[in-house]
Amino acid sequence: MARFELKLPKMGESVAEATITNWLKEVGDRIEADEAVLEIATDKVDSEVPSEVSGVLIELLFGKDDLVQVGQTIAIIETEGDAPAAQAVEETVVPVEAVEIEKTIETVKEAVSVPQDFSGSDKFFSPLVKNIAKEEGVSVAELNNIAGSGKDGRVTKEDILKFIENRKSGVAAPQTAAAPKAAEPIVQKSQQAVPVSVNGGDEIIEMDRMRKLISGYMVASVQTSAHVQSFIEVDVTNIVKWRERVKTAFEKREGEKLTFTPIMMEAVAKALKDFPGMNISVDGDYIIKKKNINLGMAAALPNGNLIVPVIKNADQLNLVGMAKAVNDLGNRAKAGKLKPDDTQGGTYTVTNVGTFGSVFGTPIINQPQVGILALGAIRKVPAVIETPEGDFIGIRQKMFLSHSYDHRVVDGALGGSFVKRVAEYLEAFDVDRDF
Repeated sequence: MARFELKLPKMGESVAEATITNWLKEVGDRIEADEAVLEIATDKVDSEVPSEVSGVLIELLFGKDDLVQVGQTIAIIETEGDAPAAQAVEETVVPVEAVEIEKTIETVKEAVSVPQDFSGSDKFFSPLVKNIAKEEGVSVAELNNIAGSGKDGRVTKEDILKFIENRKSGVAAPQTAAAPKAAEPIVQKSQQAVPVSVNGGDEIIEMDRMRKLISGYMVASVQTSAHVQSFIEVDVTNIVKWRERVKTAFEKREGEKLTFTPIMMEAVAKALKDFPGMNISVDGDYIIKKKNINLGMAAALPNGNLIVPVIKNADQLNLVGMAKAVNDLGNRAKAGKLKPDDTQGGTYTVTNVGTFGSVFGTPIINQPQVGILALGAIRKVPAVIETPEGDFIGIRQKMFLSHSYDHRVVDGALGGSFVKRVAEYLEAFDVDRDF
């Protein structure tokens, strides 16, 4: 017999932890190799963790709703043969003192390995200072106490390096005076409990985990970004006619359905190349220009929640590649089969409110991005058509584009010009193009 440590696997480049949402097996249950043992949830995606070996589950080290770091042992499985050498747990008698020492070491390791969270600090720290702090294990509390020599008392690279050197030599670093407690934002008043009238016919339902996350993201985004909107109406008659003409041949040749979404995504990717100022993110007082154009695609889940899978390097895809990416992510989102990496790294987001019949909308920015585009429903409307012989009224297929952008870093000229460029690409669509 051997004991195998089931660890929380790496789930993506930027995913460091996950919450256990449900144990699918109980202590004493028989488990086959590749059989799911538990369900976990990151901040974006739910998934299952399978066993690497066959055996009997003999110990659960975490309970439901516990937060677990990547690489931590979450369960012990007893196998009939020899467990893999890297995972085998030797069953030897260890002195009590050694056990206590080992526990202390593991506790320290876990504390050091947990990513630093600087959101709780009122002070601004540059990305360079944050990286040095993470590498050297400097806590947020220690950073707050460093006397900064930079502008407005900011901590510089030299300040933190000097602090680390003094800490190693046992010299106390000069501390900043305790800052007066900042006044609470007015918005927090709405977070106080408000009496709600409930009668016998009302039903009280607790938000599920994902809805709570979405709620937090939406409130945080509105509090972070100064949202401004620009709207533009687009004539997509040529696109509608072209799609209707080629959609059957497209599906027969490519094995994929051709929707309007990849056509719109193609235009957005082109416009982002023309206006790289929309393909950025904000970190404090710094603007980060993104090298890649990764388009987030807001998708509604069957339970009514929302998720945003990402099309990586969207500007490098032709229409066929875009259609395949859109359909793949959309289908896996509906089936709950997205991987954590599928929702990471987005630089700009598009949401299709027209799916639900909305003419236009005012979407909330997906932080830390600075813009999001809402696609309205395509409708037949009477329109003025200009010709060399004069103007006349005709029936055209039109839609609204609604562009929300962060007015902290995107002015009206850029925000308006970007959505206008998207409209120009759509109206100039080549009806003779191949797919």
